[in-house]
This record gives sequence, structure tokens and C-alpha cells, in this order.
Amino acid sequence: MPPRTVLSMMLLIFSLIVFFIGATEFMLSPMLKPLADAFRTTTDKATWLISCYALAYALAAPIFGWLSDRINRRKLLLVSLLFLFLDGLALTIAPNLEIAMGLRILGGIASAALIPTIFALIAELFPSHKQASAMGIVMLGMTAGIVGGPIFAGVLTELFDWQVPFLVSAVGCLLLYVLSKKVLRRKYIPNQIDTLKTVHKKTMFQIGCQRNLIYFLIAKGLWNGTAVSAFILAGEVLRHHYVMGTGAVGISVSVFGIGLGLGNLSVNIVKHLIIRDECALLLAIILVFITSTAFMLFPLFLIFSLACLILWGYALGLAAPISTSILASRAKQDKGQILAISESLNNLTILSLLPVATMLLTQYGTEVTVMLLGSCFIVAIGLTLKDILVTPSPN
Repeated sequence: MPPRTVLSMMLLIFSLIVFFIGATEFMLSPMLKPLADAFRTTTDKATWLISCYALAYALAAPIFGWLSDRINRRKLLLVSLLFLFLDGLALTIAPNLEIAMGLRILGGIASAALIPTIFALIAELFPSHKQASAMGIVMLGMTAGIVGGPIFAGVLTELFDWQVPFLVSAVGCLLLYVLSKKVLRRKYIPNQIDTLKTVHKKTMFQIGCQRNLIYFLIAKGLWNGTAVSAFILAGEVLRHHYVMGTGAVGISVSVFGIGLGLGNLSVNIVKHLIIRDECALLLAIILVFITSTAFMLFPLFLIFSLACLILWGYALGLAAPISTSILASRAKQDKGQILAISESLNNLTILSLLPVATMLLTQYGTEVTVMLLGSCFIVAIGLTLKDILVTPSPN
């Protein structure tokens, strides 16, 4: 095991990497109009820069998860960081929307390689009792990127130009590449080839369908993807309930990030409670369901809605690292692939659910939208409960 100081540096590097991944994915939301003008297209067509990134991520993640279990994770992480740097740099000189979309696809593929590799490395480098808290710290970086990315992108675009946020992201990835090369030394990274010699070969489908994973994987894809889809609609819900302007909506929705951060930071506290991880996860998912439903259905007053947003973010910020830790623990030598499949299911849920939920919200209002989102949550809760019943406690 690496020395404690090295592990701390690794956690910092991992957190910064996922920060830039989160920022890169979500920073386009305030930039759509400038991007549409730059590429001589419409705002709705510019949203394809977000969709193609997410789709590429969802499709590529299982492939890179499988690959990360069979080659050196250090090399995969370094190469992916280099590609993310080159992608951000190339976007600043993209001549049209089609080429920009192609570059965003490459960025999604690089991110798809980085996320499962990072969490697999945490599962290998940290002792089991510290993995969930370590993943919570890393996810705090993702939270900061998701919340801070649109803010710094909007400010930099307004002060300078739309290329500047991409340049900042590219330079950050390059610096992290250099730092990772120095800190993530070969002697600290386990050799997966040696590990694979002791196990039977499995196909991707066989790995994903292990009895102690299938219910959990489907449930996680449902509750996580549904929670994110609902949050993307939160601004429109606030605008509808309270007739708020764009600036006020942006500030109000940002409290969700505060809850996410608090949830990430409290993982270590929850781990010390005398409760099975799966049970703690189930309670967190139920809290996500209750708070998101109350937010959409009961606009009693603004403070109440903001409190629901914070609790909703807190529950999601708690559930995500706990579920990732459980998956990594169960997957054993296949952790890279399993974590990648999980990420893909999350993104596929968002891609399939968000357009339908947006249409329902626009045409029929919050009640019908909640029926769709609530159905997904209920199925996810049922599958999580079934997983608890069929999977023996590790204690």
C-alpha cells in the first residue's frame, strides 16, 4: 500500500480530474447561445454538443471498464487525460458544429475511460473500510465541477469568449497529466494481468449478470439517472411555481450543490453507524424520492422548495459513493468493468428519460411528470430491496 501522503495526493489528483470531467460535461448549459452564434446554428441544435458527449460516454464506458481490468490502469488514466487535453484544445479552433460534435464525442470517450479507472484504483489502493469515504471525497470533486462548471464557464464567456472555458479545462487536464505521471508511480499500481491469471475468463454480459450485481446495477441506473433528470428540470419547476427570472433560478438551484457536497462529506460518518451499507443506501434513495417529489408537487413557499433541494442533493451525494463502494467490493477483479457498466446505465437512463419528462412537464405540468419520475424511483427502490434480500450480509 502507498504511504499515507501519497494516498492523499492521489485523492487530490482524482478529485481534480473528476472536477474537470464534471465541469466539461455541464459547463455548456450557459454557453449554448454563444456556441450557436459561433457555429452559425440554432440553440436547440447546439444542445447536441451535450447529448453526443453523454451518448459517447454511455456507450464507451463498458468497453473501457473491461479494458481497465486487463491493462495497466495508470497508462489508461494518463492516455485518457492527454486525450481530454487535446480535445479541449481542438474545440477552440473547431470550424463548424459537426466537427465540434465529433470532438465532444472524443471527450465523452476519454471521460468514459477515466471515471471507472479512478474508482477502480481507489478500490485497489485503499483498504475496504476507507473506500466509501475516499470515493465520497472524489465525488465531491465531481460535485464541484457540476456546480462550478456552469458558473466559471458563464463568467469567462461573458468576460472573454466561448473558447476560454475550453482552454482553461484543457490546461487543467495537461497539468493533471504531468502531476499524475509523477505521483501515480508504477510500483503503487497493482498489475491486473497477474490477477487475471487466477480467475476464469468472463464475457461482459456474464459479468454484468452475476446474481449479486444485476438487481443492484439496474436499480442504481434507475435511481441515479432519474434523480439527475429531475434535477435538470428543477429550474423550470421553480420558474413555473414562483415566476422567477433566469438569474434567480440559477442561484436557487445552486443550493442543490451544497446538499451534494454535504452528502459526499458525510459518507464517513454514515459508515461508522451500525447499519449495513445496502440499508443505508436504501434509506438515502427513499429520501431522494420523497424530497424530489415534494419539491415538484408542493410549492408551499420558496424556503420550503430550497430546503427540499438541499435534502435531495444531500441524499444523492450520500447514495452515490456508498453505491459505488458496494459495487467495487462485490465486483472484485472485475471492478473496472462493473463500475463502467453502472456509469453507462446512469447515462442511458438520463438520455431516455429526460426528453420524455421535459415534454410531459411542458405539456401536462408537474403532476404527470412526477408520475413518470416517481414510477422509476419506486421500481429502483423495489430492486434495491430485492437486492438486499437475495444478497447475504458480509458481516
